[in-house]
Amino acid sequence: MPRASLIRPLAVTAFVLCLIVVVMGAYVRLSAAGLGCPDWPGCYGHVTPAGAIAAAEPSGGMLDGATVDAGKAWKEMVHRYAAATLGILILIIAALAIQTRKLRVVSLPYAAMLVGLVIAQGMLGMLTVTERLKPVIVTAHLLLGLTTLSALWWMVLTLGRRQASAWRGSTAFLGSSLRLTRQLALLGLVALVLQLALGGWTSSHYAATACPDFPKCQDQWLPGMQGAVGIHFAHRLGALFAAAMLLLASVRVLRSRSDPFARRAALAVLVALVLQLAIGITMVRSGFPLWLATAHSAGAALLLLAVVALNRSLRPAWKAS
Repeated sequence: MPRASLIRPLAVTAFVLCLIVVVMGAYVRLSAAGLGCPDWPGCYGHVTPAGAIAAAEPSGGMLDGATVDAGKAWKEMVHRYAAATLGILILIIAALAIQTRKLRVVSLPYAAMLVGLVIAQGMLGMLTVTERLKPVIVTAHLLLGLTTLSALWWMVLTLGRRQASAWRGSTAFLGSSLRLTRQLALLGLVALVLQLALGGWTSSHYAATACPDFPKCQDQWLPGMQGAVGIHFAHRLGALFAAAMLLLASVRVLRSRSDPFARRAALAVLVALVLQLAIGITMVRSGFPLWLATAHSAGAALLLLAVVALNRSLRPAWKAS
């Protein structure tokens, strides 16, 4: 198989793995396993939790003055192993991009950006542990992980469009302004990113339970905005704004005579948006069970992917990045 033809399957594999890493990271954080291994990159100085557990057995499960929790340690290390594998895949993609640069399958600046993202994400992963889960670092780690996921998804979509003759050229919008539609889709993406940042800030401050009721918060339509309540309520307001922007962009695409991929992307945004709002409301009303909180994080990632696909569908197919 020619080297150039390896890039797309590797990109798809890296994308799927990155989605797993993002959701797994949310599960590790929500299950309070973020410090299951309080050092980095190993676990209590060992390559695997098994080594740490064995070393702790003679002292009754204590190691370096702390109790080794096998369950939390394995959750944290499996997440690290998956993230490390993702980094290796991205490095391989970058190497293939360099080797096939004359074919311009993936632009070198784009490949370099991916490598930079994964290196920065690894550094933030280390700081998340060594700085003992500081909210600003945890939130930055989440956002950079979602950025990496979006960049891989954009590359997968771009490589797919380059292979589909029906997608070549610019997206045609009859009776409407493509420029305005692109601007609305981009504003929707920006609104969603801000909402994701608010979500990460809410989670890292353990403010999810500050408003245990819905649609009111603390049995008030406009609660006091101090502390955790203010953080949680800001997240709810952000959800309303992001939903309005995404609804506006999606409906505009659906009402336009655009190509099938753009319409499917718009429908995917609407479906993912309804699903995410439903999960969020159910999570509050159910008392914030772990599985629903994790599903809420996964739903956010899926909504982001749908919005990225919508923005990609409004760009010419021939551009590699």
